[in-house]
Amino acid sequence: MKILIATGIFPPDVGGPAKYAENLHKEFQSRSFEIKVLAYKLEKKLPPVIRHIFYFLRVIMSLPKTDFIIALDVFSTGFPAVLAAKIFNKKIILRVGGDFLWETYVEKTGKMITLKDFYEKMPALPLKHKIIFSFQEFTLLNSSAIVFNSLWQKDFFEKVYGLNPKKTFVVENFYGEKTESYEPREKNFLFAGRKIKFKNINLIKEIFDEFKKQGESIVLEIIDNLSQDELKQKISHSYALIVPSIGDFAPNFIMEGLSANKPFILTKNCGLVEKLKNIGVFIDPFDEADIKSKILFLANEENYNEYKEKVADFNFTHSWSDIADEFLNIYKKL
Repeated sequence: MKILIATGIFPPDVGGPAKYAENLHKEFQSRSFEIKVLAYKLEKKLPPVIRHIFYFLRVIMSLPKTDFIIALDVFSTGFPAVLAAKIFNKKIILRVGGDFLWETYVEKTGKMITLKDFYEKMPALPLKHKIIFSFQEFTLLNSSAIVFNSLWQKDFFEKVYGLNPKKTFVVENFYGEKTESYEPREKNFLFAGRKIKFKNINLIKEIFDEFKKQGESIVLEIIDNLSQDELKQKISHSYALIVPSIGDFAPNFIMEGLSANKPFILTKNCGLVEKLKNIGVFIDPFDEADIKSKILFLANEENYNEYKEKVADFNFTHSWSDIADEFLNIYKKL
């Protein structure tokens, strides 16, 4: 079997799709499948549309004898890959990790609007975002199958894009075995990820600055662009993790923390609430008082130990072998 994995980034690039592509590649390769990873190269330097055309041509050249395609994002690689698959009658499974339209709208306009409100109220879109919406809608409606990382995300996209439920599936993210963890030297709340507006970092910085002025012995540590091994080390030595985004889907950062038995504070506007509601501390990302109280709650030693025990008792795993099996089972249904 020959599988083409379409991804914008691949190691040594750092990021969720790079990690996903690398591990899927390794897993399929271990089963003696013929795997090709088609990642952005020159495209990184090209403007939108031009890079889509260039990548589209690269996909076409990779299609001979390909049984099916796995595309790991909607806009950058998903659109050209789905277009090529449609023209050349190839099956394609699209994995939706986030929402490029909403994320870029928040980043461009600075309007802190939730994913739900964005689609329900649909603000007037600039021309660029109208184009993104058209590309995204085409990609979702013309994929052979669509994979989401939670039922919450699946139900949401089915509703707002009118997707056929028979073509949508849930493949949860990777949940690893328990890893080595260390006692923290300080009460550092760790955030790892892109420094973009929907991540709500500015508000969290202000809150921790206020704590510092009040003499609280808690600190915020923000990191990005670390390798997977470096990130694991940071997590293993941290006090707790924090993801205060105005909206999120299934942040891998939290899964890494679960493996290291680290308590966490997570936005309530995400796809992990149902799965982790009994072991995590959830916040309203727009309510400063709520965020402050939850941080101080987890900074309390008794509360911290209680949630550390809850996380330690969470033993759910979802391996890359499981993930590969689920993709193959979806392909067999197409």
